[in-house]
Amino acid sequence: MVNGHIHSLETFGTVDGPGIRFVLFMQGCLLKCQYCHNPDTWALDGGKEMTLEEVLAEIEPYLSYYRSSGGGLTISGGEPTLQAHFVAEIFKEVKRRWGLHTTLDSNGFNEPERIHDLLDHTDLVLLDLKHIDDEKHIKLTGKSNERTLKTAKWLSEQGRKMWIRHVYVPGIHNEEEDLLNLGRFIGTLNGVEKFEILPYHQMGIYKWEALGKVYPLDGVPSPSEEEVERAYRLIEQGRQETAGMACSGK
Repeated sequence: MVNGHIHSLETFGTVDGPGIRFVLFMQGCLLKCQYCHNPDTWALDGGKEMTLEEVLAEIEPYLSYYRSSGGGLTISGGEPTLQAHFVAEIFKEVKRRWGLHTTLDSNGFNEPERIHDLLDHTDLVLLDLKHIDDEKHIKLTGKSNERTLKTAKWLSEQGRKMWIRHVYVPGIHNEEEDLLNLGRFIGTLNGVEKFEILPYHQMGIYKWEALGKVYPLDGVPSPSEEEVERAYRLIEQGRQETAGMACSGK
């Protein structure tokens, strides 16, 4: 049995899927987002090694809360698909033992064919779209967005349920055409139950400093309510454009 490398866990999560959730944060990530508030999750060989049974023992005491609230288990990161086999085994077991709802919080930087078994035991994917423009995505994360967009299309084609999330950073995500294009892309996808903008915050700066890293967004403020509302408006406009084209048969 493969063990997992765990960064941390949360027993009463309320933002990472429906209801009250147990959130397991896996260690390791190949993206190096400039706004990451947990850069200590990046190292692939870090974290605490845990067995499947040890993880399940952490979840079990709180089952009544997850069930009564329509919640369940969310596995996040880092990037959980880097430990896809271990995550799949957890999802299989919480379904078999307790019938729990399973959510995968992923940046999509993987190949759907390689994580098929994991996705087959996932009820909902929280997909983080970091930037719709590939060059800007590379500057922001160090990697292309090609795999993420491919994952989104695969989930759509397979009829899987998705919540799409987008961190908004002033000066990085404010271009009108980028926001329209993000909406246009989302508009081509099936199964998107929810879209959410996560306003950038600076709460992770101390972790960068503790790791001896230079924080690349030093001095960048959180977005105003007006900026976030504008982003929502433009993204929705783009979605409607795509929906209109689909309805007209174009």
